[in-house]
Amino acid sequence: MSDILLTAVALMLIIEGLLPFVVPGVWRETFRRLIEMSDGQIRFIGLTSMLAGLLLLYIARQ
Repeated sequence: MSDILLTAVALMLIIEGLLPFVVPGVWRETFRRLIEMSDGQIRFIGLTSMLAGLLLLYIARQ
């Protein structure tokens, strides 16, 4: 189980690092816009992201 968790965290870090590595200007502009959003909008984005992850995990496990 710990191997799977470690692999998942490693993949998350790789994916998170792609955007700032490949297109740092777009990454910076995205964070500039994120700062201007309300807490509710940011929470909605987080919820949507978690639900999409759960759906992908469900699909991958079948």
